[in-house]
This record gives sequence, C-alpha cells and structure tokens, in this order.
Amino acid sequence: MPTQGVAALETMIGLVVLFLLALPVGLVIALVWIAGLRRRVDSLEQRLAQWQASGVGARAADAAAVHTPMPTPFRTWEPQQDASDVGVSTFGEPDSPRAADLQAAPVPVVTMPPSLPAEAPASSAARSAGDAPISSTAPAQAEPQPQQQRHYIPSEPGPIARAASAVKRWFTEGNVPVKVGMLVLLAGVASLLKYASDQGWMRMPVELRLAGISVLALAGLVFGWKQRLQRPGFALSLQGGAIGGLLLTVFAAFKLYGLLGAGLAMGISVVLIAGMCVLAVVQDSRTLAVLGVLAGFLAPIWLSTGSGNHVALFSYYAVLNAGIVAIAWTRPWRVLNLLGFAFTFGIGTLWGALQYSPAKFASTEPFLLLFFAMYVAIPVLHARRGDGSAGKVIDGSLLFGTPLVAFALQARLLEGDRLPLALCALAVAVLYAGLASWLLRRASTRLLGEAHAMLAVGFATLAVPLALSARATASVFALEGVGLLWLGLRQQRRISQFSGVALQLLAAVGVAFGVDAWRYDVMAIANATCMSTLLLALAGWASAWFLRDAGQPRRALVAYLWGLGWWTFCGVHEIFSFAGDLRSEPDLLLGFTALTLWMAAEVHRRRPATALVWTVMSGLALAVPLALWQSHAHTQPFAHWGALAWLAFALAGARALWCLRMQHGAGAVAAQFIWWLLWPLVVSLGAAWLADAFVLANGWRCALLAAPWLAVAAVGLLRWPWLAWPQGASFDPARNALLSCAFAVLGIGWLIVLLDPVSAAPLPWLPVLNPAELAQLAVLALLARWAWSTRAPLALQRWRVTALGVLGWVLITGSTLHSVHHWGGVAWDVSLINATLSQTSLTIVWSVLGVLGWVVGSRRGQRGLWLGGALLMGLVLAKLVLVDRQHLGNLLGIGSFMAYGLLCTVVGYLAPAPPRQAAAEEPAVADDGVEKDQA
Repeated sequence: MPTQGVAALETMIGLVVLFLLALPVGLVIALVWIAGLRRRVDSLEQRLAQWQASGVGARAADAAAVHTPMPTPFRTWEPQQDASDVGVSTFGEPDSPRAADLQAAPVPVVTMPPSLPAEAPASSAARSAGDAPISSTAPAQAEPQPQQQRHYIPSEPGPIARAASAVKRWFTEGNVPVKVGMLVLLAGVASLLKYASDQGWMRMPVELRLAGISVLALAGLVFGWKQRLQRPGFALSLQGGAIGGLLLTVFAAFKLYGLLGAGLAMGISVVLIAGMCVLAVVQDSRTLAVLGVLAGFLAPIWLSTGSGNHVALFSYYAVLNAGIVAIAWTRPWRVLNLLGFAFTFGIGTLWGALQYSPAKFASTEPFLLLFFAMYVAIPVLHARRGDGSAGKVIDGSLLFGTPLVAFALQARLLEGDRLPLALCALAVAVLYAGLASWLLRRASTRLLGEAHAMLAVGFATLAVPLALSARATASVFALEGVGLLWLGLRQQRRISQFSGVALQLLAAVGVAFGVDAWRYDVMAIANATCMSTLLLALAGWASAWFLRDAGQPRRALVAYLWGLGWWTFCGVHEIFSFAGDLRSEPDLLLGFTALTLWMAAEVHRRRPATALVWTVMSGLALAVPLALWQSHAHTQPFAHWGALAWLAFALAGARALWCLRMQHGAGAVAAQFIWWLLWPLVVSLGAAWLADAFVLANGWRCALLAAPWLAVAAVGLLRWPWLAWPQGASFDPARNALLSCAFAVLGIGWLIVLLDPVSAAPLPWLPVLNPAELAQLAVLALLARWAWSTRAPLALQRWRVTALGVLGWVLITGSTLHSVHHWGGVAWDVSLINATLSQTSLTIVWSVLGVLGWVVGSRRGQRGLWLGGALLMGLVLAKLVLVDRQHLGNLLGIGSFMAYGLLCTVVGYLAPAPPRQAAAEEPAVADDGVEKDQA
C-alpha cells in the first residue's frame, strides 16, 4: 500500500474517531438539559390541570344550580355575543346549558377557581369579584369577563441557534440509532480495513479490496431502497451511508491508488450524486439531498488534478445547478438553494480572484450569465409552485444576493469598463421589470413582484452613473440596502432591516472615500459624483417611505433627513463645481431651493408629513440670505440669472403653499408667514438698486425701500383675505404677527429718515410733501388704522392716542429740522442743534402745536388733548428758559419769546381752562370700516 494513501486513510480514521468520541458527550449534555426542561413542563402541566379541574367543578355546580326549577321567571336574560357568556369552550363545543334555559334560573353565588400563582397580581380584581355574591338583578355585570389573549409574534432565531437546532433534530428525531450506527459503522469499516492491511490479513490486490467495498455498499443501497416503506428513517440513513461509501471508494481509487482516470472518476461521482438527489426527491428527504449537493460541489475539489480547466469545472457546476433548479421546482428546500448559491458563487469568486485574466472572458461570461439566470429563476419557481404559501415569504438572500454578487463579478470580468457595465445594469433592469410584471398578476406572488420591481428600478437608476463612473459598489450597496430594509419591514425581520441600514451607511462611506475622484467630473449632473449622491438621497427617502408605512415615524424622520442631506450636498456640489462664475452661484442655488421645496410640497399633498412641511418652510426662509447674496454678487436680486430664478421660485412657492393649504399646523402657517415677509424684502433690494441706477436722492431711495412694506401693511389691514390665501382662516392668527413685523421694518426706516438729511432732488424741498416724509406719514396713517381696529393688540389699543401723538410730534420736529437744513443752509451735523434758526423754528412750531392742542381740546371737550397741548407748551417754556435765552441778543431769539407770549395770550382768550370732564373714548373701527363702541 503506498505511504501517501496510508497517511490519508489514518487521518480520516482519526477524525472519525474523534467525532464519535465527542458525540456521546454532547448527547449526554443535551439529554440532561432536555430532562430538566421536561421536569419543569410536567410541573406546570400538573398545576394547570389542578386549576382546570377546580374551574370545571365550579362550572358543574353552576350548571346544577341553573337547572333548579323556579315557579315563574322574573326577567328575560339577553344572551351576549361573547363565547364565555353562552358557555362555549375555546374549541367550539358547549360546556354548559344553553342560554335560553337560564331565563327562569336564580343566579347562584359563584366562586372563581384559584388562579395560577404567576397570574396572581394580574387577576386580583377578578378574584375579589368572584368572591362576592352576584345580585339577581344584574347577572350580566356579575359575570367575569373573559381575558383577551395577547398574541406575540416570536422573534426569528439566529443562524447559530438554527444550526444548533438542526444538529439537535438530526440526533434526536427520526431513527437515531441507525444514524449513529451508520457513522460508527463507517469508522469501524475504515479502521478494520486499515488494521487488516497492517496485519497482513488481506493479501489481495487493491482492486479486489475496493471492488469488495463497492459491492457491499451497493448491497446496502439496494437493501435500503427495499426498506423505504417499512422503515423510512432506517432506509434513508442506509442509502446515504452506502452512497457515501461508494464516493469514498471512487476517491481512493483515483487519488490514493491511481486506479481510475480523472474523467472516469468524475463521471462515476456524477452518477452517484445524481442518484442520491433522485432518491432524495423520490423519498422527500431533504437531508439526503443536502448530502448529495455537498458531495457534488466537493467532488471537483477532491478529484482535482491541478490542470486549472475552468471550463470543465463550470460545466460540471452548471449541470449540478440544473439539478438544484429541477429540485426547486418540486421541493421547497431553501437550504439546498443556499448551498448551491454559496458554493457556485463562492468558488467562482475565489477562482476569479486567483486565476482570471481578460483572455478568459469569452469562456467565463456565459457561465456567469447561466448561473445568474438559474438563481434568479429559483425564487420565481418556488413562488409559482401553486400552493399559495411560497409567495408570502421571500428568500432575501437569493433574491437580493444573486444580482449583487453577479453584478460584482461582472464588474470584475469587465475590468472597470463602465459603458458595458452600464448596459449590463440596464439589461438586468429589463429582466427584473419583465419578471415583476409577470408576478404582479397573481395575488400570491405580489410581494415577490414588488421586490422584482424595486430591483428593476434600482438597476435602471444604477445604469446612469455606471456609464460615467467606475464607483459602482457604493451605488449597489445603497440600492441593496433599500431592498433589504423594505423586505425586513415586510417580513418583520430585524436582521434584514439592520443590514439594509448598514449597507446604506457603507455606501455613504464609499462615496466619501471617493472624494479624490470628484475633480475628474467634466459634465454637470451627468457625472459620477452627482449620480452617486443622488442615489444615496433616493435611498434615504425610499427608506423613510417604508419606515413610515411600517409605523416607525422617528426612524422615518432620520432617514428623510439623511436623504435630504445628500440631496442638498448633490445640488450644492454641482452648482459650485459647474456654475462658471461667482455671480451665477446664488441664482442657481435659488433655483435648486425652489425645486426642493416644490418636490417636498407635492409629496406632502399625496402623503402628508410634518417633515415635508418644515422642508418647505426652510426653503422659503433660505431665500432671504440668497437674496442678500445676490445683491452682493450682482448689485440686485434680479440681475444676471436672478430674474429667471425668482420667477421659478415664485411659481414653486405659490404651488407649495397651495399644496399645504389643508395643513392646519404651525409649519404651514410659518411657511406662508415667511412668504409674505420675503417678497417685500426682495423688492426693496431691487428698489435700492433702482434708486442707485437713476442717481436718485436719498429721500427717493427711502421712499422706494418703504413702498413694498407699506403695500404689505396696507393689504394686511384693508384686504386681509388677499394675504390669507391659500390658508384662509387658518392664517388669521398670524395677522397681528405679520403686521408687527411689517411695522417693525417700517419703524426702523422711519427712524432712519429722521436721522438722515433726506433730499427730494431733483424736486425742490417741501415740508411733508416730499418722498421720505410722505412715506413717514403713510406709516403713521396705517399704524393709526391698525390701532383703531378691533383686531389690534390690546397694548396698542390702550396706548394708541399717546403713541400716535408722540410719533406725530416727532415727525413734525424732524420735518422742521429738515426744512432748516434745506432752506436755511444749516449743515446736517451737531451744529444744527445749536443753530439759532433751528431753536427758533422748533419753538414756534412746538408752540403752534401746543396752542392747537389747547384750543381743539377745549372746544371738543377732550381733556387728554388739552393736557397734551399744555405739556407741550410747558416743554417750550422750559426750552425758552434753558436754551433760547442764550439767543436773546439776536432777532431770532427775541422772536421766539414774542411768539410764545402771543400764542399763550391767544390761548388764554380762546381756551382759558381745561374741560371739566374727559370726552368719551373714540369708537373703534372694524376691519370693514364700521364703527364699534369699545367697552
């Protein structure tokens, strides 16, 4: 016997002996553990039987009491729909008399059976109710209500637990002795052969010894086949052991002794493996089929001659996979399909990494396409078997793993040639689209059809970046992640959900690591960076869609923000990379913002979501800094491409607000609120540029800046429904806030006009009748209209007279100083305050105002107005004493004192004393112009 064959046989025998020694120990441990579990189950069953016995006794006593006759029934008992009220057991068989017999029966005192100790806290109320007597006037309330059973969906066991369970079932179910016996017998026969050879007992040629073993194995196979009906477990184990012995004999004859050629050994092995699979299908034995498939895939490895003939290897695997496909048509054995998938693509990947070269493409590509078609067909065949159960659970490993692995291998075969890879992705998309349309026709395969439709869309989308970039892995991972997440949510499998999220994160990492390749992008949008980030965004949004449908709103929000972030990055990167110049960047960003908020609003119209509403609101708010950026980049928002960008933004914004019209939350109101503050700002920026372009004076500039804000305030006060569209009455609570913001901006401009030497050039200066002060006067008029309306804030209504009086006095004072500056030629600086002309003018104007207040207040009986005039005259008097006395050396100072004295004399003649009673408060004016008395 050759030394090499002896060493190999010794190694095999040693492994078998170790396995047989470890097996009894494992069995003992398992049996001890099972015995402990049985004791616990027996104890629980005894306690449950006691509880049921006590419950049956109570019901029997109740039934006996019910059949006690009564003279006349005192009420009619209405039967309930619950099974517990009519005495029906959980199996549908009556365990108590009919409800109709209870009409004349007295209601006995019912004692509830003792509950299990584990349920004591939960059933204390039921025991207290059962211990009390039941009143005959309310039997329905006294009956204990049945407890609703909670159905829990058990979680899926892990792969390690499933493997351990499979090993346990193999050793504990079926004909265990014959299984163990066959293993021991194989080890014993091998040991006996070695011992007999060492002792010289078998002095015969190797050919005869191998032939004898083959005859014994064939005899065992025939005997096992004959016993398949009487002893199926024994027969299957004997058949598997016999075929295993024949395979070992072929291996020894080829590898150890060189008695068989490689072709003949492979042919015999194929026949034996095919026979084992046929026997497995005929006898419905999954274990025998698994053994046959394992032996089939391992046969080329142990019978390898090292020639490296990949065509022969893949041809053999093609035949073997054809058998697996045939078995899948008749038997739903998932483990068999997974074994074939793992061995085929695993060995194919290993061969491709070690030995593939471009010269072997023509002889390798057909096998890849064939294997891909086979494992695409297996889930479809399984779902179309017709039993109606296959389409409910999808094998995600084959469904999504097959295109993923096959596409990765295809990329390896094409050596990074992007255009052919894109065409392959498109072909795969067409294939899955056809399968989806076929599967969606039947209700039992609708879930599988939806999965194929998702894959079709994914690969069709993937074809675009593949035509322009070699970074296909990240895109595949993103699409695969969405598919796994969707399938995990449909089947409630957390592993698939976590795997889908992990794949999307891995895709993002892949895109981030490809940052160095961004500088090679030469075309806007149609480049790898844009398409990769766009796929990540779409994957995030699709995940958010599926998570929301699954009732997980928080995770859906995270996924939506993830997708929105990648979408924003995609748009900003493309604009900064291909805008061409700095002037176009804010315009393009505004257009991208318009597109984003429009898409969010359209999706919200069909599937309302708060996150989409806030996206619209954020997009509208983002237009404010973009408008300022436009003014900095090209002097005003509407220059360059700005007009087109704002037109698109106006259309998109109006459509977005229309889509949000049915959303009565804070987000929709805030979006419309920002909308009506945005446009006066943008128009003001354009008006400022217009004033500069025509070299208008500063007064015209201030008036043009205030005009859009005055328009918003006027429409808000006089035509509020125009601003409330499309929200309508839902936008009414924001009315005062919107007017407050408008008047705040106008107030800032109002103060700026006071502090600025505004000019009306090229027109001459006229007090009040100039652009800047007319704008100030319009602000006060609108503020008065708001203050005297019924919807004004209470604080404004309370202080409206005082506030408007002070503001009017400030306006007239500012107009006086502006007139002194323009007509008197006094410089607009600190010297203006110290000028004699300014002080004299202020004294005369203030005195006239005070006299008017005195006289009008006295004549109209308005004590507040009279007191206001008095305060103003007192202020003028203090001014004369403290300031104007310094100017008594000139005519202007003397004129100040004389004017004040004459005016006081006139007041003393016309209105010597204030009215004794204050006049009634002015009536408030409603928004429609009708006066209303205030309380």
